[in-house]
Amino acid sequence: MSEIGPVQLLSIGFDAGADFQGRIIDELARLESERTVRVLDVLFIARDPDSDETVTLEHPNAADFGGIVGELLGIELEPGTAAPAGGNGGEHSFGFTQDDIKQMAAGLAPGEAAGLLLIEHVWARDLKRAFRDAGGRMLGEGFLSPETIRAVEPQLAAVSDAIAASEQRN
Repeated sequence: MSEIGPVQLLSIGFDAGADFQGRIIDELARLESERTVRVLDVLFIARDPDSDETVTLEHPNAADFGGIVGELLGIELEPGTAAPAGGNGGEHSFGFTQDDIKQMAAGLAPGEAAGLLLIEHVWARDLKRAFRDAGGRMLGEGFLSPETIRAVEPQLAAVSDAIAASEQRN
């Protein structure tokens, strides 16, 4: 995996009756066209309100996507479509386990849905390689929670303002 950027699984929950209107697909297409991220796989699932089963939802290009995330969830979409499970290559031992991913799906209430996106951070390929070439190893990763951001919000705003002012001068 030396030529692939960091890979992240995003699990986004939606209440029953969510109105997508194509905005998510449009934004993903924009990010891909800018080579910021690359969508490796996507699967939309829902908790059936009648049977309480996890079901997959149809989406554009459904035939081309879902196999990898489906396998992580333990869902076989069609014979032969799921990608083989792989190890983490010893790079790090944090992140989502397969059980964590299955629990995300199991946590949906009847009628709720989730979009699971497996994305590569293309922008970080060279940075990842530079860390590795310098002998670095990943110690942790993750997004800051809203509570953590609020704790340092004045400092973040000051840094952001300073960067914006610097960019305007250049």
